[in-house]
Amino acid sequence: MDDFPKCIKCGSEYTYEVDGIYICPDCAHEWPVHPKEEEEEEEILVVKDAHGNLLQEGDSVTVVKDISVKGYANSIKVGVKIKNIHLVKPVNGHNIDVKIKGFGSLLLKSELVKKSS
Repeated sequence: MDDFPKCIKCGSEYTYEVDGIYICPDCAHEWPVHPKEEEEEEEILVVKDAHGNLLQEGDSVTVVKDISVKGYANSIKVGVKIKNIHLVKPVNGHNIDVKIKGFGSLLLKSELVKKSS
């Protein structure tokens, strides 16, 4: 008989395996036989501004080009400072999540901003 691990939820020793998944008959909890390592899931995002400076989570940036926003009459003007940026996986080239007063939460391309001190 194979030695299966105890249930990670309730501790039952009666677990069994089906198609690469361990199953606990007592609490019906299921988990993968070979869980992904955290190192594989975590990706390091490398995001650079318009001048090639490396951007980091929480940096402050300044807009270097007017940005027209669909659905708004006004555009984001050159020189607008944005604090506390959030780096995200690129979505259509947009890799920075920001909040701008008057516009709300937006995704921006890093090429449209420069790191400010």
